Amino acid sequence: MSQVFHEIEKKIITSLKDNPKQTMEKLEKSTNLSSDQIRRGVEWLKLKELANVVESTTSIFSLGKNGLEAFEKGLPERRLLNLLKDGPKTMQDLQKELGSIFGPAMGLARKNNWIETNEKISLKHSPIELPGEKTLKKIGNGKQPKNEIDVVDLSSLLTRPDFLIEDIQKSKEISLTNHAKSIELSESIGAIDVEAEVPQIFAARTHPLKDTIDEIREIFVTLGFSEIVGSMSQSSFWNFDALFTPQDHPARELQDTFYLDVVSAKKIGTPEQIKNVSASHKKNWRYLWDVNEARKMVLRTHTTCVTIKHLAETKPDEARVFSVGRVFRNEKVSYKHLVEFNQIEGVVVGKNATLRDLMGIQREFYKRIGITKIKFWPTFFPYTEPSLQTMVYNDRLGKWVELFGMGIFRPEVTKPLGINKPVLAWGGGIERIAMLKYGLDDVREFYNNNLNWLRSVNKCQ
Repeated sequence: MSQVFHEIEKKIITSLKDNPKQTMEKLEKSTNLSSDQIRRGVEWLKLKELANVVESTTSIFSLGKNGLEAFEKGLPERRLLNLLKDGPKTMQDLQKELGSIFGPAMGLARKNNWIETNEKISLKHSPIELPGEKTLKKIGNGKQPKNEIDVVDLSSLLTRPDFLIEDIQKSKEISLTNHAKSIELSESIGAIDVEAEVPQIFAARTHPLKDTIDEIREIFVTLGFSEIVGSMSQSSFWNFDALFTPQDHPARELQDTFYLDVVSAKKIGTPEQIKNVSASHKKNWRYLWDVNEARKMVLRTHTTCVTIKHLAETKPDEARVFSVGRVFRNEKVSYKHLVEFNQIEGVVVGKNATLRDLMGIQREFYKRIGITKIKFWPTFFPYTEPSLQTMVYNDRLGKWVELFGMGIFRPEVTKPLGINKPVLAWGGGIERIAMLKYGLDDVREFYNNNLNWLRSVNKCQ
């Protein structure tokens, strides 16, 4: 049965038969089609395995501000050598003639032994062509692709500021497959392929990461917890100081935290809370606590600031609350770290609450989400003591991986805020749980909008 082709496809095939390899731009001219029509037509032919598309990048160089000046007047070192052709000159005379380029010109001339310096500066040798001059002449006031420029000569200008401007251009070259070359378009005119497959339709649904967040939220609600919410921008007082993090702690530096520029909190807490937190820092960390440092606004680095602020305001005798939300860390993006991610945070307040209770809550949570191999390792966190790290076994990787951190809030955290009962606390990144759930090794996959992966996940559910 003959294939059915759209008129756009026919024009592209006909043009490529006459001229076997063309860019998208050349196809526009040879077919009189718009760029959007060419793009769609090529995609259709690719899906039918009738077109090959080869992508390439080309570097195009033009002269920058200093490069244009050198093209018109000569390189700094050339101008220096030209001045010395008339005879030795004093350094003051050369500085007056050359101005700001005197220093670079002298440096290169001395390095290459083109001049000698006594009472005056005199010329020893003047090269016929200096490194970079050939490139300046080649580019001139126009533009030149990198493959048409002497690479060695070009490299001598790349290190000079504002000499070259590089424009990286991407292009696609289209050609027909062997099968497409043998197609007779006249056979397809008016044909209707009644056996053609209907288009595949994918119904919209929620993202897998959103599903994981909703599942975690439902688990804690069924365990008797209430959800609380808070602002994503917080004062340093609640994000750090109230949690007994000293003001000189590395986590508070710009390398780890996003600060909001020219913004400070007018009210960070009650006078009593500020007084008590300040006293706790002075007594235990032994430094002069600065209220202005506490007023600095940040994008929250954890959701603990939401829960501790809630407890400080309500001072409950008993409580079971959790918070889910985005947090921000000024970290290098990698397969396991993001600058913005989702975190679950929870606390339990009770007169008789113990670390054993906290481990039991964690075991029950992991069991409900489908993780059964769990153990707890002692660790350190600034605002909990004792502190534990939850480790879960990843069968696919064949090793233990860390998930939630947990512990009991230190008295230095709770007492200054008027909380007089033990507080069990835990928290961790939701993306890490989702990676285990969906068998991913790279956390960035959740944000890549990879439709093939998203559809494969949907089919499995």
